[in-house]
Amino acid sequence: MKKFFFQTVPVLHFGEGCLAELPGQIAALRASRPMIVTDRGIVDAGLIAPVEQTLRAAGLEVAIFDSVVADPPEKIVLQAIDTAKAAGVDIVIGLGGGSSLDTAKVVAALAVDGAQPLAEIYGVGALARKGLPTILIPTTSGTGSEVTAISILTTGETTKAGIVSPYLFADVALLDPALTLGLPAAVTAATGIDAMVHAIEAFTGRHAKNPVSDMLAIEALRLLTTNIETACSDGSNIAAREAMLRGSMLAGQAFANSPVGAIHALAYPLGGIYHVPHGLSNALVMPYVMQYNLEAAAPLYAQLADALNVPRGSENSEEARAQQLIDYLEALAVKVKAPRKLREIGIKQDATSELAEAAMLQTRLLMNNPKELTQADAQRIYDAAW
Repeated sequence: MKKFFFQTVPVLHFGEGCLAELPGQIAALRASRPMIVTDRGIVDAGLIAPVEQTLRAAGLEVAIFDSVVADPPEKIVLQAIDTAKAAGVDIVIGLGGGSSLDTAKVVAALAVDGAQPLAEIYGVGALARKGLPTILIPTTSGTGSEVTAISILTTGETTKAGIVSPYLFADVALLDPALTLGLPAAVTAATGIDAMVHAIEAFTGRHAKNPVSDMLAIEALRLLTTNIETACSDGSNIAAREAMLRGSMLAGQAFANSPVGAIHALAYPLGGIYHVPHGLSNALVMPYVMQYNLEAAAPLYAQLADALNVPRGSENSEEARAQQLIDYLEALAVKVKAPRKLREIGIKQDATSELAEAAMLQTRLLMNNPKELTQADAQRIYDAAW
């Protein structure tokens, strides 16, 4: 068997009520001055209240930065870093969806004396050292950011860039499904499909696919596909919420080690240029990229179809089985009422050339795709998705 490398967070707490572990984990990290990094939506939804109360009940003073926005721009991240430094915090707690968790990771990395400038840490392995301790608490079941060593930021008017470093791994990931109970159906659908994409792309990655990431990806996809309809239709179903959060986490661990590919590469311009939420961006392009990849990825798609017990048709070739997986996932997206076409969210047909050009900048992702993809290929995919 070929050599492989696998990393994940050192401490993980999962389960309803595990938020109560937070003060003890802060103490274990020898910290006492936490800052919560989150967004106004989390505050307005009341989700920050139990976290803040848990910390204050333990005698901890808490700084709060609640200005994170979707696809966080550099200026917001820099504001958060300045806030952390001014407050003298010694630990960063990320609370929310992927944008808040990604921001928290970068704040923790750079809110220390002698830290590198933000502009110097983009790319793979550019971050030179560990910063402040980090505890990440997701409130959505999609990004898996709590268990990845990646942060995605908006670097200009329309461009996004990734920071990839083992120093971004959280010290503790704390996943309490009770914090996801208020997630609206539309967000549940989009973030759930986002997590499915993580699992699919980790399983079909060209370079770092390995037995551990494969195992995690399969179980993640099983949990997500089995429970997304219930989570969308009955948001108070704690069993479905727990399964979705677990699936998202496992998919995050998978793609943290076997990186994602062209689905994400084509999704990023939708977020950068048109500010489409990341999960929805992935949901919109997923079936069309998978269709493009089918020729190269058919054996792997067929394995996933078998693992999910996707109903068989009359034809049983690998290509037919792979197509059954694509059709099954698309039907599931329709059932949870996720938008299926770019035009449904107001994107004009003549935008596809701009999107294709922007997608080609995502070389870190495109290199992992199971099939080479050109700008002309990207535009054909966007045209199909329109």
